[in-house]
Amino acid sequence: MKRVRTTAAVIAAAALLLAGCGGSDGKSDSKTFEFWSFANINQKADVDVYTKAHPDVRVKLTEVGSTTETAQALTAALAGGKVPDLVLIQADDLPKFMQSPDNFVDLTTLGAGDIKGNYLDWVMAQSTTKDGKIIGVPTDVGGLAVAYRTDLFKAAGLPTDRDEVSKLWPTWDEFINVGQKYTQKTGRPFVDNTPTSVFFQAVNQGSQRYYSADRELDYDNEQVKAAFDVTLKAFTAGISAKQGSFSSGWSAAMKKGDYAVVCSPSWMLSQMKTNAPETSGKWDIATIPGGSGNWGGSFLAIPKRAKNAKAAWNYISEMQSPKGQLDHFLMQGSLPTTPSVYTDPQLVGKTDPFFSNAPIGKIYTQSVVGIKPFYFGPQDGPVGTEFLNTLTSVEQGKVDPANAWNTALTNVKNAVRE
Repeated sequence: MKRVRTTAAVIAAAALLLAGCGGSDGKSDSKTFEFWSFANINQKADVDVYTKAHPDVRVKLTEVGSTTETAQALTAALAGGKVPDLVLIQADDLPKFMQSPDNFVDLTTLGAGDIKGNYLDWVMAQSTTKDGKIIGVPTDVGGLAVAYRTDLFKAAGLPTDRDEVSKLWPTWDEFINVGQKYTQKTGRPFVDNTPTSVFFQAVNQGSQRYYSADRELDYDNEQVKAAFDVTLKAFTAGISAKQGSFSSGWSAAMKKGDYAVVCSPSWMLSQMKTNAPETSGKWDIATIPGGSGNWGGSFLAIPKRAKNAKAAWNYISEMQSPKGQLDHFLMQGSLPTTPSVYTDPQLVGKTDPFFSNAPIGKIYTQSVVGIKPFYFGPQDGPVGTEFLNTLTSVEQGKVDPANAWNTALTNVKNAVRE
């Protein structure tokens, strides 16, 4: 999450660049390599696992900052500073780097072509160039589901069993109808907010987002408009607590039970545990309306001027193997991108007591297997931000819902400088 101030990115990038310009042809066989990661996701645990298995290898891990700050530091390094041997790139930031694939090692030269079939095809497509170069190997995805409060559902006369709850909302329209019933019964909001819990989920469920199939910017399309409209419908239905995700108000309201539902990608579960630990056991997990979708994920890449590309690749190939991703899920909860493990008894049987022992592995992997691939482009981040900002302004009473779509299109156009 983007919580650290932007100025920290400049400081982080400067500190890393002060180490001096460097790089080579990537052919060094050194067993020491430098790894840049995001902060607060505990990559150290993976590094510790790897170095314990390979005691002759030394990994210099730097947690740069937020996902955005890590991308900014990498951009500065690629422009002429010292690059790491290995870097973690958020999926939303990857399209910017895919514009200049020559800045990175083509991983097919190290063996990625032999293992690309291990991963979800729509995920691998994001890091593969038109001419078949592979720039990154996916580490995780962010399948979608709905976290709901069983105690609040029971008080509202709604079913609490996760299978029965999932049947309540096969579509977003029916999700809104359930929300209205809850609000009418209790006099309280149903969902934490609509921009994140509805729009950012629904817009990631179609076969197109902000770019066309031929990789042209195309955010004014039917699928985006449908996601936008259903978000406005949810807001005007009066079911939103209007608490922006990850804000202090969102956390406080979660603790008090001021809303009953959070549409949650898999990585958000840890945020909920951190922000409202006293609600443990009161939540459960149901299927997302529409049944499938993804929001999030990351990739490991090797900059072209990396000194120790082979050592970095050895790390990728082992830690991001199906077994490596399964182990990581069991240890930290990151959803694997390797479908061969989706039926593994350890994944299927993985439950979470915070969420009423819901089988989180089974629920979340089911949400990513039916996804239709769509192209992620370099303007995806700015476009999505402007849509989200406009819908947030609607919730805050600053934009009339009737004018919201045109306002959003204007804001997007200004942001991408068409």
